[in-house]
Amino acid sequence: MTTVKASRGRIDKRQAILTAALTVFARRGYAQACVQEIADAASVAKPTVYNHLTDKETLFRAAMSAAADAVGEQALGALEPLREPSGDLATAFGETSALLLQACSDERALALHRLTYAQAGDFPDLAETVLDRTTIRLRDALADRLARLALAGRLRHSDPAVAAEQFLALLSGPLEARSRQGNRAVGAAELQAVADAAVDTFLRAYRP
Repeated sequence: MTTVKASRGRIDKRQAILTAALTVFARRGYAQACVQEIADAASVAKPTVYNHLTDKETLFRAAMSAAADAVGEQALGALEPLREPSGDLATAFGETSALLLQACSDERALALHRLTYAQAGDFPDLAETVLDRTTIRLRDALADRLARLALAGRLRHSDPAVAAEQFLALLSGPLEARSRQGNRAVGAAELQAVADAAVDTFLRAYRP
């Protein structure tokens, strides 16, 4: 029992450090952020940070990767209404659109977005990792859903990967503009307007 509690405590501390690191890096930038500030934000001692993540670069990479995994999982969950939609297709796409915009506009997702592009020059491989675990993973899963809907006769037949990219672009383009590239919180009414417009445009093009 003691060993289990110790392991759980170590995992919790690591997660607290990674969460704090993302927040501090997003606020200060990689170069200006310091490990002591991250330790303070995580409510741990500075040596504890180094015990879990050996140096600042390792900490940054781990925080970004963890955030990408979390955002990616949330985005994949947003596709659930499209798994077997039995009612109106616009309703299912509307639910997915709203969930996707919610996943991509919360504080963690916006921080990940800002850092990915701000540090792409210094960490190009990390930018690729983030895109693989978020945008590309989501596009491939959505393409699968769209292909199944086309086979069922609910969407016209087309290249599902292209259709997925277009649908996501209808959401991400306006979101990036309204959020000022991840630097402004977007209100619920604005998100709903983006979702409604995306669904209307996409189904006008792809509904049989």
